[in-house]
Amino acid sequence: MQIENHKPKTIDVDAELDALAKRYKNAGGLGISVLNLVGGSADSLLKTLPEGVRGNLEAATITALNQAMKAAHSSRTMVPDQKSWLNQTVSAAMGAAGGMGGLPTALAELPVTTTLLLRVIQGVAADHGFDPEAESVQFDCVHVFAAAGPLSGDDGADLGFLAARVTLTGKAMQSLIAKVAPRLAVVLGQKLAAQAVPVLGAVAGAATNYAYTSYYEDMAHIHFGLRKLAIDADVLHAELVTRLNERMGKVPVKA
Repeated sequence: MQIENHKPKTIDVDAELDALAKRYKNAGGLGISVLNLVGGSADSLLKTLPEGVRGNLEAATITALNQAMKAAHSSRTMVPDQKSWLNQTVSAAMGAAGGMGGLPTALAELPVTTTLLLRVIQGVAADHGFDPEAESVQFDCVHVFAAAGPLSGDDGADLGFLAARVTLTGKAMQSLIAKVAPRLAVVLGQKLAAQAVPVLGAVAGAATNYAYTSYYEDMAHIHFGLRKLAIDADVLHAELVTRLNERMGKVPVKA
């Protein structure tokens, strides 16, 4: 059978990067609404947590990530990837349930929400043509959590997470989780504190989960969108990251 020769489609790299930069700048806008809802700043939220909880946040985050990796991986054979609106709705419902009982139920809900977020990220990877079962893609999925959370106000200062890769070794995933955990622990701590607010716990839990799901979905689209663009346009990924940085105003544009 004769196979037709098709010319590779022309890709407007600048237009694609402009769209990714716009998505990056708009990501996390819901976080501001959440802070207005619960009152205070992201930093002040963390201070409201009991000292024992704050001290164990990193360990709890590592546990949640490890559980999420196992659960997300096994669930793919039983539950297909869902539409964005459904993921956000389910996540909001989980956050409301977690916040209804204050801090104890919020802590119990943490691994479940982390699993959902990871499944959302894996779904985005699949949307861009990557295999979520591939070890390198699993690394990238976890690495998306290195991006600033939706309650942070850094406006893209964490763009470095797009470029970093971890050498694939037997202990590499645990190494990556250990590196991601401190930053994610702060993010999840803010979520827990919002859910622990008296009376508003359920509402704040729904709002934070909705915001987090939307944010990390956007971060995944940017992460895997850049990797797909590098392949389709035959441009070095590092160069695309630099050009995206320039659009975000984080790196001076070279003349």
